[in-house]
Amino acid sequence: MATVVTTHIHLDERGRAWIDDTNVKVIEVVLDKLAHNSSPEEMHEQYPHLSLAQIHAALAYYYDHKAEFDAEIERGLREYDEALAEQRRLPEHQRLMDKLRALGKLP
Repeated sequence: MATVVTTHIHLDERGRAWIDDTNVKVIEVVLDKLAHNSSPEEMHEQYPHLSLAQIHAALAYYYDHKAEFDAEIERGLREYDEALAEQRRLPEHQRLMDKLRALGKLP
């Protein structure tokens, strides 16, 4: 009897993990899990085009490479915070914020 191993995950040329036969990166499933503490079944409702096996494979791949994924997530959050801070320093941003406050759209 032959043994068949299916991982459902492949790496692209940049080393990014993708779920096979989809356009979904493993990190997208991971971020959903971390942000909402979703179960694989709940995630399947959000991503009906993914099988439960693919979702479990993505999570397993994350836990096998947790330190690298967590570092990437942290890096992304830091870059976002820096970009937002830079944007807020721009004069046009302040003018826009003043206009939105004048319109009652912001506190």
